[in-house]
Amino acid sequence: MQAAAGPGLREQKKARTRAAIQSNALRLFREQGYEATTIEQIIEAAAVSESTFFRYFPAKEDLVLRDVYDPVIMEAYQRQPSGMTPTAAMRATFATLFGGMTPQQRAEQQERVALCLSVPALRAAMLDQFSRSMQLLAGAIATRAQRSPRDFTVRTIAGAVIGIMIAVLAEMAENPDADLGELIDQGFVNLEAGLKL
Repeated sequence: MQAAAGPGLREQKKARTRAAIQSNALRLFREQGYEATTIEQIIEAAAVSESTFFRYFPAKEDLVLRDVYDPVIMEAYQRQPSGMTPTAAMRATFATLFGGMTPQQRAEQQERVALCLSVPALRAAMLDQFSRSMQLLAGAIATRAQRSPRDFTVRTIAGAVIGIMIAVLAEMAENPDADLGELIDQGFVNLEAGLKL
C-alpha cells in the first residue's frame, strides 16, 4: 500500500507564508503591544504584499484567533476508534495534537491565549469564534455518531467541549504559566467523570 502524499509544494509555500506572517505579528505584538502594532508593520516585517497579507488574515484579530489546528482536530477526531465516546475521542484528539507540537508551537499557542485574555477586542472576537467552533464540533460529532448536527444531545456535547475551553482560558488568566495541553486534558477528565466536585 502506498503512503498518502503529503501537501504539495504550493500548499507548503502557503503554509510557510501564513506561518511567517503570524510569527512576525506575534513578535511585534510582544515587543510593541497589540494595539500599537499596525498591519503595515506586520506586512513589512513578514516581507509580503498587502494583498498577500489580507488573503491569509482578513482582519488584525485573525492573526491571533486563526490557526491551522481546527481542520487537524476534526480529522484526528474522525480517526479515533469508533467505540470511543465522543468526549473520550475528543480528549484523545487533543492529547495527540498537543503531543505532536514542537516547543515553539506550544509557546505560540500559549502566547496567543495570553493575548486573547489581555486585549478586550480579542476577547470579544474569541467569544464569537467559540460559537463557530461549537457548530464545527457539532458537525464532527454528528458525523461520527450518524446523527444530525441539530440534535440537542450532539449540541450539548459540543457545548461541553467549548465549556472546557472557556474554563481553561479562565484558569490561564489567573495562572499564565499553566500548561495549555494539560489543562485541556484535565477538563476532559472532569467531564468524563461526570463533573463531580
